[in-house]
Amino acid sequence: MDLKQLSTKLYEECDMCLTRFKKMRELDADPDFFQDVKPYADEWHAAIEEWKDASLLFIRNERPKYVHKLQIDNAAEGMGQVFVQSFYKDTSKKRFVQTIQAAQYTIQTLLSAIDEKGDDTQ
Repeated sequence: MDLKQLSTKLYEECDMCLTRFKKMRELDADPDFFQDVKPYADEWHAAIEEWKDASLLFIRNERPKYVHKLQIDNAAEGMGQVFVQSFYKDTSKKRFVQTIQAAQYTIQTLLSAIDEKGDDTQ
């Protein structure tokens, strides 16, 4: 999967996490960690790491004007947290939403840089 596709997939999954978070709060539900949370988190953490590595390679090779290593590191860390926290109703809503918005902003900025460079083969 190329960087553009992976970025889009992660952006959409951030939206799904927000939907799941709201649903878990409405239902007042507690997930089973080993049955629900861990398999999901393991799958997405691998995708996040792949995205992070590909993004850093893109930054190193293309030197986009508005995307930097620290932003990618922070977005990857934030997504890693919210993908797990979305299952838990006791998560702080404000912090959760802000973390998702920050990650999505970074992904959108990266997608714009990819389009600007005309390089979606990474």
